[in-house]
Amino acid sequence: MTDCIFCKIAKKEIPAEVAFENDDLIAFNDRNPLAPVHILIIPKRHIASINDFGMADVELVGQMILVGKNIAEDLSISEKGYKLLFRVGEWGGQEVPHIHLHLIGGARLYEDIYPL
Repeated sequence: MTDCIFCKIAKKEIPAEVAFENDDLIAFNDRNPLAPVHILIIPKRHIASINDFGMADVELVGQMILVGKNIAEDLSISEKGYKLLFRVGEWGGQEVPHIHLHLIGGARLYEDIYPL
């Protein structure tokens, strides 16, 4: 997809504060954070939504979750807790049509303080 902002970030066409990168994934700070720590973990390959995942993508999803856990540990937020969140489709609040896992933490994440 040529107009996908996340594909452009993955290709380094748009700058981002990168927290992690390997051959399959890139993780970067959200430009509109909902909490003190808000990192997006995306596959470099364009996949529009969780609804587009298949059995061939199981390892990729697992890798995304492990990267989130490892970043939380690196940022010292894992002991008190954090959220890992996939939004799916319009009613699920997905704003960018490229699968992304939110790592959100660094504060108490109650819905009245940090509505997600």
